[in-house]
Amino acid sequence: MLHFRSSTLLKELFETTLKRPLSSSRQKTWLPTSRRCFGTASTDARSLSNQLKLLHAATARRPTLRAAPFAAPFRSYCVKTEGAVQLDEQLKKDGVSGETGSDKRRKAAGILPSLEDLLFYTVAEGQETIPAHKFLTALKTTGLRTGDPRLKECMDTLKETLKNTPDGVTLDRHQFKKCVQSNIVLLTQAFRKKFVIPDFQSFTSHIDELYESAKNLSEGQVADYIPQLAKFSPDLWAISVCTVDGQRHTVGDTKVPFCLQSCVKPLKYAVAVHDHGTEYVHSFIGKEPSGLRFNKLFLNEDDKPHNPMVNAGAIVCTSLIKQGASNAEKFDYVMNFLKDMAGHEYVGFSNATFQSERESGDRNFAIGYYLKEKKCFPEGTDMTSILDFYFQLCSIEVTCESASVMAATLANGGICPISGERVLSPEAVRNTLSLMHSCGMYDFSGQFAFHVGLPAKSGVSGGILLVVPNVMGIMCWSPPLDKLGNSVRGIQFCTDLVELFNFHNYDNLRHFAKKHDPRREGGDQRLHSFGPMDYESLQQELALKAPLWKKVSPTESHQDSSTTVVYRMDNVAE
Repeated sequence: MLHFRSSTLLKELFETTLKRPLSSSRQKTWLPTSRRCFGTASTDARSLSNQLKLLHAATARRPTLRAAPFAAPFRSYCVKTEGAVQLDEQLKKDGVSGETGSDKRRKAAGILPSLEDLLFYTVAEGQETIPAHKFLTALKTTGLRTGDPRLKECMDTLKETLKNTPDGVTLDRHQFKKCVQSNIVLLTQAFRKKFVIPDFQSFTSHIDELYESAKNLSEGQVADYIPQLAKFSPDLWAISVCTVDGQRHTVGDTKVPFCLQSCVKPLKYAVAVHDHGTEYVHSFIGKEPSGLRFNKLFLNEDDKPHNPMVNAGAIVCTSLIKQGASNAEKFDYVMNFLKDMAGHEYVGFSNATFQSERESGDRNFAIGYYLKEKKCFPEGTDMTSILDFYFQLCSIEVTCESASVMAATLANGGICPISGERVLSPEAVRNTLSLMHSCGMYDFSGQFAFHVGLPAKSGVSGGILLVVPNVMGIMCWSPPLDKLGNSVRGIQFCTDLVELFNFHNYDNLRHFAKKHDPRREGGDQRLHSFGPMDYESLQQELALKAPLWKKVSPTESHQDSSTTVVYRMDNVAE
């Protein structure tokens, strides 16, 4: 399945082909009637191995498609011409099939190497075979993981292919192409550095330095008003990063489960807005910072909680989820949402923490009764049942790694980067980030917005859920808290991050030369690399380390009459 950001590469190929000349024979017809096949973006191996050729042939014949409005889902239409039928029949007579037939057809047509070929030559660096570990190491430098759900088919095929190789280690060109063809667009984007952080290794080296700097801090106290939280070691410290393209990096104790606590507040608010819309949710809850402690018994002038990030607002928000259902149904509903946000990585539940919270939750019970007295809940709400549900949601467990994917889903407008699934509506994400920016860090929210300038939410378990909109999500976790209830190491990391990179909401991306911009490569803005380029430039960029193939002139490169394909890239998120 093509990744939702694949439109970048495909649009480049569209722009490219418009500059190439057509022979008179190619302009006679563009839609022969011999045979048609209709499919989704996950095409078969043969069409994928010919993707570069097909895209150029199709767009040269139908230049008007560039201006078509993007309104329908991504589809491909492949049409086999008479030339293709004749060529196939000749290949059958010659006894040629499979990869060899594809290569012979490509050679006969005078076409440049396929994207799979280009990727092979780039990784092989002049060799005839590739050790599997070399490919996987190169893949890791782009930020992609072998366990990425989008690469499952590629990794499964690689594993099976290696079982049938003589040494179980190396792949020749045809074997390599077989492995990568199902994910070639995503892999091409990765190796061409078209992800949001092009030089991911350099970026992560800075993250590691910031991690080590904050690790030396020894201030703060582990929260003990909930007995289960007091059991965590003050030495635990972890950071996980997930970009909107699914690039991953972790450092520290990133696999240790911990409870979300207040970090769940923006997530359940997003679920409520996703289900009911902004107007309904905010008929019960305000949008302003309270200026008071998060657990105060205090409402605004309209007798509503100030916002969903303080306890009173979070309790009312909890009552809006799946009204009329049992707590078991409600809990499963929210858990499924959070698992989708995390790309189905670890999301669990700590029953011990739940019991501990309920036994020590007198303040929250007091807030609940106060809200009930002021008629803040929807009609018919069972307040004590809602408080149980509230305590349950606070006791949901994550790891730094899974929580960073949740943050990246918020950074990506509600679409999970590693699954490509839309989890939350854009409206829900926008509202959630707005409230995180103004109210997410307890009584430190104003200073955090001033110095860091990014949406964030902290919790008393030591987590800080940080979102860099349209770029990445980050989860920091360290149990020692400052006097305002925020992780000491987490606050230091967030501050240092924005001092080093121009991630602050009001940093100017063009003229703030004192900071690094990881979204740039070689000093140029990333967007500049998306302009039109000629076919030779595309070949040279992909083939920088691949001197093996025979040069084909531009006049030869479009002489294939075997197959044409028209791609409609409609409603594909950039």
